[in-house]
Amino acid sequence: MADTDTSTPTETQQGEDPYLWLEEVEGDEALAWVRAQNTRSLATLQADPRYAGFEAAALDALNSRERIAYGVVRSGFVYNFWQDDTNVRGLWRRTPLESYRSEAPDWETVVDFDQLAEAEGQNWVYKGANCFALKGTGAYKCMVSLSDGGKDAVIQREFDLATKSFVNDGFVTPEAKQGLAWAGPDTVLIATDWGEGTLTESGYPFVVKRWQRGTPLESAEEVYRGDVTDVGVWPMTLELDNGTILQGAVEAETFFTSSYWWFPEGEATPVKWPIPKKSTPEGIYRGQFLVSLQEDWSPDGQADTFRSGDLVAFDVAAFMESRSLPPVSRVFHPSEAQALEGVAIAKGAMLLSVSDTAVGKVMRAEPGENGWRTWRVALPGEGQASIAFANPHEEIVFLNYEDFLTPGSLLEFDSGDDVASMLKSVPAKFDAAGLKVEQHFATSKDGTKVPYFLVARKDIPMDGSTPTLLYGYGGFQVSMNPAYSPVTGRLWLEQGGAYVLANIRGGGEFGPAWHQAGLKQNRQLIYDDFVAVGEDLIASGVTSADHLGIMGGSNGGLLMGVMLNQQPDLWSAVVVQVPLLDMLRYHLLLAGASWVDEYGSPDIPEERAFLETISPYQNFDAGKPYPEPFFVTSTKDDRVHPGHARKMAKKFEAAGLPFLYYENIDGGHAAAANQTERAKRTALEFTYLSQKLAGAGQSN
Repeated sequence: MADTDTSTPTETQQGEDPYLWLEEVEGDEALAWVRAQNTRSLATLQADPRYAGFEAAALDALNSRERIAYGVVRSGFVYNFWQDDTNVRGLWRRTPLESYRSEAPDWETVVDFDQLAEAEGQNWVYKGANCFALKGTGAYKCMVSLSDGGKDAVIQREFDLATKSFVNDGFVTPEAKQGLAWAGPDTVLIATDWGEGTLTESGYPFVVKRWQRGTPLESAEEVYRGDVTDVGVWPMTLELDNGTILQGAVEAETFFTSSYWWFPEGEATPVKWPIPKKSTPEGIYRGQFLVSLQEDWSPDGQADTFRSGDLVAFDVAAFMESRSLPPVSRVFHPSEAQALEGVAIAKGAMLLSVSDTAVGKVMRAEPGENGWRTWRVALPGEGQASIAFANPHEEIVFLNYEDFLTPGSLLEFDSGDDVASMLKSVPAKFDAAGLKVEQHFATSKDGTKVPYFLVARKDIPMDGSTPTLLYGYGGFQVSMNPAYSPVTGRLWLEQGGAYVLANIRGGGEFGPAWHQAGLKQNRQLIYDDFVAVGEDLIASGVTSADHLGIMGGSNGGLLMGVMLNQQPDLWSAVVVQVPLLDMLRYHLLLAGASWVDEYGSPDIPEERAFLETISPYQNFDAGKPYPEPFFVTSTKDDRVHPGHARKMAKKFEAAGLPFLYYENIDGGHAAAANQTERAKRTALEFTYLSQKLAGAGQSN
């Protein structure tokens, strides 16, 4: 889609928006302003004596070879994507499983993306590989996704793992925001930009076609068409236990509701899977079609009512034969403190990722004569556990284990004896001696208890003097769980700072209800939760407003913008990363239209009325005592428009108020495409935080 909407400007509370020119992503005037702000802000931050040390420490941590090389298993090989100071764009590489289990695996290069980019004169960023197992051969064909500078839009090229080369005359797609699914060794389903009138208002495809090997993309056969008002339509395949591929599509009418379709072989009419709009197919295991629910469900003809957050199942063969819903069973019902985070199916085992009071656990599930049985997988401690790799074609399962102070460990799970054994661990990347982790609960405005994690010195002086960074997100049912961050450890915790992670509503830590409590006009609850955590930190003596800073990106960037307006006196530093800020115009920019079910639509009067009360851009007030914010974004972000950050920063500039601004030319929505860019961005952020919360030019 186009980089910006050029229709009649939306009227703001102050009249016509004077800064629409900053929405021209690569417009000459806009980029000149960006470069000027970058130059000014970099001069301020990089002149700080801490910056060089921070950047070097971040780069050392990010490029360290003492990292776990997480990978996926395919036919006896472990495949890994690796970036360091030599391989800036990265290596796609592999090693035999037995070698991977050793302390020094013998890696062979599959693709060197630095060499590929140089040879082709392209700014390639690797975005992953979608691989298909050729039945009975152990061979794989893959579609490798390549992005120009980190954008969501990609091209895809077919790659043969056996020959370690791109396939001559294989499948190749043009650049677009697209979806592709293997339907067989010589067939793919693809949704992409087919030309004028084939993208939704959100900029995603809504036409799915079946493409046969050896034919031009233009001749692909249309198999499903959604509507321009959908968020998007994408191919979907499911694999039966016997290896049969069920072709289909998912039609996302909104961000949170979808219809799932099956294309029976030899039939012209798609069949709708009989599951609720707010639910997600999780795969097929032992003949059971697994579905996680985001709303209550009372299947027709069945006495049971299943609750939002449950995992349920039904016999897939019975449905395929009768085309009517067979009896549905409950696989897992989370407690009030739990939430189902994901389902992973391996060859012979099914595992569940479960958040338990905002800490990840792993469970196993198996069907039996008396229904489904679930039990905890034993792990070495009470830290954050997650499923690092599982695939229906492979018996190997990898688990990851970490916490705020414990570097990641990779465990190999044996489904036969139900044991997870240590496979790899790495030494600590920062000095955690004398640090502690505590979970606390703040009381929000409506009385809700909101959990947060505090990482701080054991002997923290409870006199409000500790520089403290509070991080939050609060949206789209995304959970914020404990994680080990060498960069935060080195650049903040080692310097004497405290780090806080808030599990505010809008996230998924306690299931769909925790998320849905803050949708649309109820969103102020999320912001009240975040304020409550900040106030609790101050009331307890952990920190004070002079030493409290906040950070958040994307939806969390919106949170930061709201906090600037609603509580400018509560924080002394605000890092606003790749943010949404113009909430009366967001739905017209890039993927913004896909988020109206989260935020509300500016085109619906009652929803617009609420957005007017919280939109950071429209509520900017030159007379407020704003702390000096730091805006961070990326020119190549084709998900959240960089115009949000640009225009808000411009308002600060026009008002003569201090602000800092850094826009990375590459990087996509992550605002960094490689480790060097990540190190620079984080060094800038922590230099700014140190200046504001601990004093310029002084050690924390």
